[in-house]
Amino acid sequence: MLLHLSDISSEPLHAQISRQIRTRILSGTLEEGEALPSIRAMAREQHVSVITVQRAYDDLQREGLLNSKKGKGLFVATLSGERKLELAIDRLIDDIEPVIHGALESGVKKRQI
Repeated sequence: MLLHLSDISSEPLHAQISRQIRTRILSGTLEEGEALPSIRAMAREQHVSVITVQRAYDDLQREGLLNSKKGKGLFVATLSGERKLELAIDRLIDDIEPVIHGALESGVKKRQI
């Protein structure tokens, strides 16, 4: 799985991994039931630590995007179209809130935003 990770980004590596996998799941590039590389394989492939990949996978499992099958690995969870949209909107809100708050703190009026 090809991911684009940057050491110079302010976003931690585990967050970059989970964000890119989340995007692929929500867009349908990674399909329901599709297996993800093992933690060790992903770490080796991306030149990051096993702990970094574990944190990313844990985040995605907590969000309900991945399911673990004991002894078999991690797989893309079954998500309805509604759930995918809900998750995408949640992400949008998380991303845009700091920008809006920053603008308000800088003196930009609500109607201008």
